[in-house]
This record gives sequence, C-alpha cells and structure tokens, in this order.
Amino acid sequence: MKSFVSSLSSPHSKSNDLQWVENSLKFGIFLFPFSADIGAVGLVIALFSLWQKRFYQIITNQFTWVLGLFGLWLVFTIIFAFQPILALQGLPNFLVGILLLTAFPFFFTTFSRLYQLAWWLVLTSIPLAGLGFMQLGWGWESPLFFRSIGIKLLAYGNPDGRMSSLLMYANILAVYLLIAFLLALGLWIDTYRQWQEKNRPQRIWKLVILSIAVIGDGLGLILTNSRSVWALALLGVMAFAVYLRWYWVIALAAIAVSMIIWAAWIPWGQETIRQVVPAYFWKRLTDELYDDRYVTALRTTQWKVAWEMMLQRPWLGWGLRNFTPVYETQMNVWMGHPHNLFLMLLAEIGILGTLLFAGIVGNVMFGGVQNLMKWSNKPEKSHEHLLLFTYLLTFGSCILFNVLDVTIFDIRVNLLGWFLLSAITGIIQAKN
Repeated sequence: MKSFVSSLSSPHSKSNDLQWVENSLKFGIFLFPFSADIGAVGLVIALFSLWQKRFYQIITNQFTWVLGLFGLWLVFTIIFAFQPILALQGLPNFLVGILLLTAFPFFFTTFSRLYQLAWWLVLTSIPLAGLGFMQLGWGWESPLFFRSIGIKLLAYGNPDGRMSSLLMYANILAVYLLIAFLLALGLWIDTYRQWQEKNRPQRIWKLVILSIAVIGDGLGLILTNSRSVWALALLGVMAFAVYLRWYWVIALAAIAVSMIIWAAWIPWGQETIRQVVPAYFWKRLTDELYDDRYVTALRTTQWKVAWEMMLQRPWLGWGLRNFTPVYETQMNVWMGHPHNLFLMLLAEIGILGTLLFAGIVGNVMFGGVQNLMKWSNKPEKSHEHLLLFTYLLTFGSCILFNVLDVTIFDIRVNLLGWFLLSAITGIIQAKN
C-alpha cells in the first residue's frame, strides 16, 4: 500500500521549494469536506507559503492584474449597494477565490500536480459518499461535539430523504460528487490504458480504488436527487465516450434517456414504460415527488426578478448578496440566490463586472481547448491530453451547474471550483 500511495506522486518535475505548499495543500484538501474549519488551516498555510515563495512572479503576472481589477470592481460596487453591509459580507466568497487563482497557477505547472490533485479529490469523495449512504440507510448523524468543529452529518439528509453527507445541502454534495465522479472516470481510463500497456499489480490496485470511487460517487449522485447533476453526469459520460469513440455507450445512454422521458411525459404506452423505468427518476422529472412548489420557489420566477434588477441598475448592480432582500421585498419570501450565477452577478455587480468575470473564466477555458487541440495528433501526449480533457470537462460541468444553481455560498465547493480553474490556468501558462 505504501508503494501505491507513493505512486500518486509522479516523478516528473517536483520542486523541492514547494514541498511545504504541497503537504499543506494535501492536508487541507483531504480534511476540507469533513471540516471546513480544520481543512482551511492547511489551505491557508499553502496559500501564504506560495505567495511568499512566488511573490514576484505573482505580482508581475498580467493575469494577476486582471484578477485584481475584478476584485477592485467588487469592492467598488459595495459603495453603491442597496445594502452595503450585505455586499461586504458577500465579498469573501470571491476574494478568497481570487487570491487562490493568482497564486496556485504557479503551483500547478506540471501535469503530475494535476494528477495528484485529481487523486486527492477522488480519494476524499469515497468516505464522503460512504457517510452519505449511512446517513440515508441507517440515519447516522454526527454528535454535538463534532458539529461544533464543523462536522455536520444530519440523519436522513438535507432536505429529508436526499443525500447531503457532511455538506450543507443535497445539491452542494451533488456538485462535489459530480467533480469527483468525472475526475475518477478520467483517472480510471488513463490507468486502464497504462495497465493494458504494462500489466503491473500496482495499477490493479489503482483500478480497484477508482472503480469503487466511480460506482460510489455515481450512486451518491443518484441519491442526491439533483436533476441538474443527473443530466451533467450523463453528459460527462457521453463526452468521455465521444473522446474514446465508444459510440455504443452513447447509444445505450440515448436509449435510457428516451425511456425516462417517455415515462415522464409521453402519454402513448406510458403505463408500460413506467413498469420498466424506476419511478424514482420519472417522478423527479415531473416534480411529482415535490408537487407543493409555490410560484415564488420556481427558478423562472427568480430569474425574472434577477433580470429586472439588472435592467434597473445595469452598470453597478445592487451589490453582492442583495438579491435576497430585493426578492423578499417583492415576493415576501426569503430566497438566498436566483439559482443562476450569471443572472445573480448581472443583478448584483452589473454588466461590466459580469463580463469581466466571464472573460477571465472564458479565456482560461479557451486556452485549455487550444492546448487540447494542439496535442490531439501527438500520441506521446496522450496522458496529458486525457488529463487536460478531464479537467476541462469537470470544470465545464461546474459552470453548467451554476446556470441552474449557485455554489459559491458553500466554501468547500466554492474553493474546489477555484482550484480546478487554477490547475487549468497553471498548465496553460506553463505550456505557452
């Protein structure tokens, strides 16, 4: 087992001066989902150590100045916010991520470190999903002492009957498991390829662990009961199938989706199909499991209000986190966010701030796709090509999830997204 653990660290280019950063980051990544308070210690140490060791490179990097401009814009919008105190409280959700994104591209300069990060996240997801199964099946919950240090496992999930494990809500766990599921799939494919080339017992162990992660995270995704994540996980599997030219997987997925849609909405022969397709799926699609939704709880209502807020204050917005009081004033219902990150940003920081944020993310993704296309006809780059494809697919799924929900309010999933973006940015900057 010792040789297996050591094999997760690739021998390619390991900077000794960043060993302390790596160890602290590993400590923080492993513990962060279980206790944000304890895990944050490792992440903060890693961040400050990296800033100390790469200070000159960070502050002279053009990308840092663009991120700094976005941060200044967020601060500037506080002055004109509808409720400045709320806007000030919402600032850390972005500023911490900005600090990570300025520094960690200087850590993720090799594919070996992307490989390590993917393994850390996958290994962490296995006990996280396991606790979720115990939560739903046996009503496990954490004692009061553990809750005081941020380890919160609620019996039968939150909402009731939906797996949430140690995260605050089922949808938040869903996106965490989605990230781990897609990374695990990418690692499984890469490890299987290597095993085909050189059959070694060490790779068998890796395949076994990755198979457990794929199956466990996949079942966990189903039990979170998140329709968005179901769709994104399916799209992710189909994307890997296209990448590998496994068209039979696409055919099977198309048949499965067609049957579920038929069971949910197509009246002809519906009763027969519903005997084949589990009600758990088609009832969730038709909202029969949650048929008590009010108009104010619908995403379309929230999006309409957010759009109207943008039209009233198009340039500076209403201030971070100010969607909630505006929505409550108009609808007499508390709502934490409009279930769309980009509409939320348009409403809260205006058109210019949203375009700047979208430009930063879009530029990184575009650079990643460019490198992917550059290496597409280079067999010697197949390992790097698959790993970069996996990261782009995983982060792209996070973006799509945020079109139907908002993840920045849970620090664990929020920072996980910034780390994925930092990893892609680091490889792009190192290779260009």
